[in-house]
Amino acid sequence: MRNRKIALMGLLVSLAFLLSYLESMLPIQIGIPGVKLGLANIVILFAVVQLGTKDAFFVMAARTVLAAFTFGNLYSLAYSLSGGILSTIIMCFMNKTKKTGIIGISAAGGVAHNIGQLIIASYVLKSLDLKYYAGFLILCGVFTGVLTGIVCRNVNEKIRLV
Repeated sequence: MRNRKIALMGLLVSLAFLLSYLESMLPIQIGIPGVKLGLANIVILFAVVQLGTKDAFFVMAARTVLAAFTFGNLYSLAYSLSGGILSTIIMCFMNKTKKTGIIGISAAGGVAHNIGQLIIASYVLKSLDLKYYAGFLILCGVFTGVLTGIVCRNVNEKIRLV
């Protein structure tokens, strides 16, 4: 069982990393600071629902570090990690309560991710003026979270790990 788990975690980290890379290569970029589809979050949400908190955090952290050091920098690491940690906390909590479906959990995760990044941006820029951008980022987080949640729900219906 231990070898199977190690292989599964490696597969999920690799898939999340690949989706991050593919998203960075998309010819259509949204072009708005802090807004992207978040394709790797499909894998993180899948890990939350199928494997639990500890494994979901591992997949999120490993993917974030790999992506930052491969096609990012320390700033992108700080932004991604802050958003990833906050969104994973929220998604794990909501999943444990069993009161919200995958799409709702994903939407909340998208919002939390954007808020985490906004907190880091406010700290880096030493300004709270970014609070005016929060409403827009929340809407984008809901929209992209719903999209990734739909994909994850469909994948989750086809693949049962536990």
